[in-house]
Amino acid sequence: MTPDQRHSLEVHRQQFPALANKLYFNYGGQGPLPKPALTAIQAAYTQMQDLGPFTGGALAWMTEKVEETRGAIATELNVSPSTITLTESVSSGCNIALWGITWQAGDHLLLSDCEHPSVIATAQQLQHRFGIGVSTFPLMATLNGGDPTAVMVEQLRPNTRLVVISHILWNTGQVLPLATMAQACRQAVPTAAILVDAAQSVGVLSLSLDDLDVDFYAFTGHKWWCGPDGLGGLYVRSASLESLEPTYIGWRGIEMDAQGKPTGWKPDSRRYEVATSAFPLFPGLTAAIHLLREWGTPTERYHRILHLSQMLWESLSTIPKIHCLRTSAPKSGLVAFQIEGISNHRSFVQQLESQSVMVRLIADPNCVRACVHYLTLESEVEQLVQAIEQALI
Repeated sequence: MTPDQRHSLEVHRQQFPALANKLYFNYGGQGPLPKPALTAIQAAYTQMQDLGPFTGGALAWMTEKVEETRGAIATELNVSPSTITLTESVSSGCNIALWGITWQAGDHLLLSDCEHPSVIATAQQLQHRFGIGVSTFPLMATLNGGDPTAVMVEQLRPNTRLVVISHILWNTGQVLPLATMAQACRQAVPTAAILVDAAQSVGVLSLSLDDLDVDFYAFTGHKWWCGPDGLGGLYVRSASLESLEPTYIGWRGIEMDAQGKPTGWKPDSRRYEVATSAFPLFPGLTAAIHLLREWGTPTERYHRILHLSQMLWESLSTIPKIHCLRTSAPKSGLVAFQIEGISNHRSFVQQLESQSVMVRLIADPNCVRACVHYLTLESEVEQLVQAIEQALI
């Protein structure tokens, strides 16, 4: 960065109080909440009380704020707002898709071997309840070579109803060729749908979801977008809308007649929304997204993440006891590494945290994960590497 760009970023970072007193490398778990988001949340709670929390005025104001958030999300993902279901989390979005399919005994659900435990547990419950087959394909083995698309296609079956994959793997940081995998899946089994866990890709990659040709894309606002926890979304491809049944049902997802009787679903992805949410969170996420845009476009933010990720990976690779899981610089903000001679990295992570250096323990594969964001400073990367070197002495 030029001196002017560095100064601009340092001024921008002042909007994130959590960055002032620590080295923060846990964006893949939760991003720091910026001041404008917190202010918007507080102001929204006040406004709801001023209007009367259950009044026509409050409902109209809340509906306007919800649609502003839906629009902000849709703009970031380059899709129509009608494709966005507002949820509480990635898990909520995945559950809408996983339970909304009309499973029959003998159907097949295919997962990669790198999916999050919440997705795995849901698949196990579907298997128990509906008698479906569940299997995995060996994606972990393709981290440094091999063809993710080929290993997925090899495990597809004629009765595969759904394939679940992540766009960026939460444990290793691998970025999948999602559009290529979706195309190959549709060619092999045209009736199979594709659900993407996007916990680590939204807010990192520059995205145009319609171009990926996936059916469902579940994400959250509290990680790389640095929004409030408790608010996320699910993209539902327009062509997949009628094939996904609502499972959780409430007033926000249904149409009603003059007598208040349900007459059918909302005509778009709102049909999967349920009822009362913490509505002041919506202005908070909108404010967080607008603040990110003030610094740069999604492409500019992603290029900075790549620069910092390469910088961290290259520095860690020079430390004799450190083994980076990837043999080349990651294409995401997640850098995973192992320490020679350590079977459990928990104490190492705790030691760094006691020094206000925040990284994350990953159980499978057993490793440490550090996340860099466009907000991360080069000097912070250098300090992280120094802290790791000192901890190894």
